[in-house]
Amino acid sequence: MVKTRLRWFGYVERRNDDSIVRRVDPMGDSQVTIGRGRPRKTIREAIKKNIEINEFNRNMVYDRTLWCNLIHDADPT
Repeated sequence: MVKTRLRWFGYVERRNDDSIVRRVDPMGDSQVTIGRGRPRKTIREAIKKNIEINEFNRNMVYDRTLWCNLIHDADPT
């Protein structure tokens, strides 16, 4: 699950700013949650935690071969 999530994150980050995926991504912050209890964890929070756990830098995404090698060796501990 962690590998798949980080692979998807790398794909999205390397896309152009005018691509559909990049234009839709900021709209996730405008969602209003109504109800009781703890709010659900977003994909953005999960990716941020995975990057912190594996001690990756967000700029590593732009070197595709490095990112691919890192996520395949990632330990989701």
